[in-house]
Amino acid sequence: MEELVGLREGSSGNPVTLRELWGPCPQIRRGIRGGLQWLKQKLFRVGEDWYFLMTLGVLMALISYAMSFAVDRVAGAHNWLYREIGDSHLLRYLSWIMYPMALLSFSSGFSQSITPFSGGSGVPELKVILSGVVLEDYLDIKNFGAKVVGLTCTLASGSTVFLGKVGPFVHLSVMMAAYLGRVRAKAIGESENKSKRNEMLVAGAAVGVATVFAAPFSGVLFSIEVMSSHFSVWDYWRGFFATTCGAFMFRLLAVFSSEQETITSLFKTSFRVDVPFDLPEIFFFVVLGAICGIVSCAYLFCQRVFLGFVKNNPIISKMMATSKPLCSALAALILASITYPPGLGRFMASRLSMNELLNSLLDNNSWALMTRNSSPPWPAEPDPQNLWFEWCHPQFTVLGTLSFFLVMKFWMLILATTIPIPAGYFLPIFIFGAAIGRLIGEVLSVAFPEGIVAGGATNPIMPGGYALAGAAAFSGAVTHSISTALLAFEMTGQIVHALPVLMAVLAANAIAQSCQPSFYDGTIIVKKLPYLPWIRGRHINSHGVIVGHFMNCTITTLAKDTPLEEVVKVVTSTDMPEFPLVESTESQILVGVVRRPHLVQALQAEPPSWAPGRQWCLQDVLAGGCPVEPVTLKLSPETSLHQAHHLLELLNLQSLFVTSQGRAVGSVSWVELEKAISNITNPPTPK
Repeated sequence: MEELVGLREGSSGNPVTLRELWGPCPQIRRGIRGGLQWLKQKLFRVGEDWYFLMTLGVLMALISYAMSFAVDRVAGAHNWLYREIGDSHLLRYLSWIMYPMALLSFSSGFSQSITPFSGGSGVPELKVILSGVVLEDYLDIKNFGAKVVGLTCTLASGSTVFLGKVGPFVHLSVMMAAYLGRVRAKAIGESENKSKRNEMLVAGAAVGVATVFAAPFSGVLFSIEVMSSHFSVWDYWRGFFATTCGAFMFRLLAVFSSEQETITSLFKTSFRVDVPFDLPEIFFFVVLGAICGIVSCAYLFCQRVFLGFVKNNPIISKMMATSKPLCSALAALILASITYPPGLGRFMASRLSMNELLNSLLDNNSWALMTRNSSPPWPAEPDPQNLWFEWCHPQFTVLGTLSFFLVMKFWMLILATTIPIPAGYFLPIFIFGAAIGRLIGEVLSVAFPEGIVAGGATNPIMPGGYALAGAAAFSGAVTHSISTALLAFEMTGQIVHALPVLMAVLAANAIAQSCQPSFYDGTIIVKKLPYLPWIRGRHINSHGVIVGHFMNCTITTLAKDTPLEEVVKVVTSTDMPEFPLVESTESQILVGVVRRPHLVQALQAEPPSWAPGRQWCLQDVLAGGCPVEPVTLKLSPETSLHQAHHLLELLNLQSLFVTSQGRAVGSVSWVELEKAISNITNPPTPK
């Protein structure tokens, strides 16, 4: 039966249903319906940023959780094989070393066979991309699967290889962000915008950290500090929205799978809340930060030197280029043999996974005081409720095992960073810093068994608090970031040590940043990637340096009155991507820029109307339709080094022309800036 319709009084004639005409509160219902329609149009309009940012966060959370699930199952199978294979030391040794050897060789062979960009962390290359350099195919989505499979195999080898997840997952998240950016551009029918692309890439870097540690705040801050030299406030809400979606979904999956009862922090601690530390302990936290800063300088120097040795040694570099799976297997053999539990691994808690290592180090009880009279027995397998038993040895004190762990992991981690596999290096240095803090905390608990007297009251020292501060301080010093303090709070759900942890991080950064480049900047230096170095503020002489002191004065210009023969000669004899165009050979007034492809195309398409015998010049080619781009930004010879550096860095430019009273007198690129900064940092010796 057709619905009855009628006309509303005073209407223009548009019919309405009788139900709407006679229903209760027709105006209110129309207003609500109109409001819902407006909300639907605003929220679900194709191409809106929030839609793709939420998709990015949810997708990366699902991938992160699936990867962790697969790693736990593979590592569990390894532990079961080692436990059930029998009492034969030979069989147990073989089961211990063959697993990581097979996983690392497969990780290297599989990922490198698909794409050469899947090895390593990926963060140094991302820093270069976000600075404006184009690295071909590095963010191609086809690399995604290779890095996921390779990273899963790397993580499944456990603490034997002592590698993490953060760096490669940041690379994966940025690849996904670049792909979603292209999908967004196609959905709304516009060409891909460079600024929009960078917004998605910055959000992707933040999501990569957030979906590994369920830490949205520190994910955004870490991406600001580590990934980019300048950060737009416009990208702030995008980063927080995407990281919140990712972190929430990552922890929600743990609840759905019955791993957790509710959404909690990734690592649980039980620090004392009422009096977490006494006032005199602030001094020891600052000393801990200074120790972490000094150790980080030694680590960064040794790692950079060893990485350079591996790249420059002809034998090793040839093996790395032709036999990556073999190199990975040999490195895994060395590391697994050292960490074999009945051997040296007994003194390094080698049976614990990466997460279990960090959980054990954050224990708030003093192991040294608990084992003063007797050492607990070594269990047949790790006890989840007493992970600290793995750090005890009847003939070796807890201080000895922690010291041995630090000495061995120092060079083992440096060796592991050279293996050509997808791997992250943040969690290992975080655990290493926690071990430094744990050692200092245990020493203090032995020196002050009753606690430090403050205000007439004594409270026992919590070595777990020092482990938390050491983890944040050492990782912050290695990466030159302060946000590791906030990351430590979000990972553990504890903020009672906020002030001492932050002071330790600041002390460590003050030492590390004044002595060594960060881990990622050092890798950029060794790999010789194009990257603009910082101008350290301590070099006061840099403020007197101007562009005229270091600019490239030998530039090739094309004048409008240049004969075509000379134009062809210049184009064929140089590989410049663009040519500065001047008004005339005599005046040298800069009027624009001609791109090389456009000029070559115009020269090849010679119009038939050109009469032979006449002297044709570049002006005739330009008049025939060759586009000329205006030069909107130029430098002066009197521009300071700092101003030129800021312009190139902020606008992601590779070079700028230098003009004096309109005349083109030179150019400044990253090469000239690097030389100028290098001369300031390391002045040449006078002849």
